[in-house]
Amino acid sequence: MQRLTTAEARKKDAREKIELGGLIVKAGLRYEKRALLLGVLIEAQKKIKDDEAERSRLTAIGAEAFGNDSD
Repeated sequence: MQRLTTAEARKKDAREKIELGGLIVKAGLRYEKRALLLGVLIEAQKKIKDDEAERSRLTAIGAEAFGNDSD
């Protein structure tokens, strides 16, 4: 497998960050403080770590939100 050049790696990283930012906007959290957003994400990570039911529940909510996308 060919290694990514530095420029390609930076481009890929930037694209991923833009997509993740889009998720924050889609969730309606655009104007929340960064510390709150990070706290929410850390708490969610702890909750889904060993709880497949919670992971499935949250995945279903997210899938529904993507399915209702009218953009």
